Amino acid sequence: MQPFTSLTSALIPVPYNDIDTDQIIPARYLKVTDKNGLAEGLFARWRYRADGSLNEDFPLNQPRYHNRQILLAGDNFGCGSSREHAPWALMAWNIRAVISTSFADIFRNNALKNGLLPVQVDKQTHSKLLALTEEELSSPQSFAEASAMPWSVTIDLANQTLILPDSTKAFFPIESFHKTCLLKGIDSLGYILEFSGQIESYEWSDRAYPFGVKKL
Repeated sequence: MQPFTSLTSALIPVPYNDIDTDQIIPARYLKVTDKNGLAEGLFARWRYRADGSLNEDFPLNQPRYHNRQILLAGDNFGCGSSREHAPWALMAWNIRAVISTSFADIFRNNALKNGLLPVQVDKQTHSKLLALTEEELSSPQSFAEASAMPWSVTIDLANQTLILPDSTKAFFPIESFHKTCLLKGIDSLGYILEFSGQIESYEWSDRAYPFGVKKL
């Protein structure tokens, strides 16, 4: 996995509550066992009309939001069925973090295992972020200019803080194990392999003294 230390990006607003995993990636895209092609299925029911044409009103179809890496969602993001394809699809679109006021537990765990950071913020901070996206839309700047720093936020994982353009900081929680893995860019297996020398030493010791009694 790619290490996650800090990330600065403008936001992709999809501020709906209770976005479930079937909305993130519909079931018809679950036949694959890897990440290839999953970007096409991300929010497919909202991105495409019934006739297969693009819904130009949906943010992911708008040039303004291309190349951004932080999704701003509503409350209870990732609810519904357990499918690892949901974080896969988000990351296939190059989204590295999702901001919400709450996440479904299974989605949160799947996201963290795959290098996607769920950033849980309080309602006041969330309201500020929504206002920021609305302010951007009302700005006379072009979308290229609007993608630059004035509308960007920074996620500092080491300090577990979200930094807004006005320098306001909001703390977000994350378990220490997942934080370590993200900072190093490793998964659970990679974490275990870091202790391979100690594991091997213990195994040899255990084989030499299977009953835990050492020879004098």
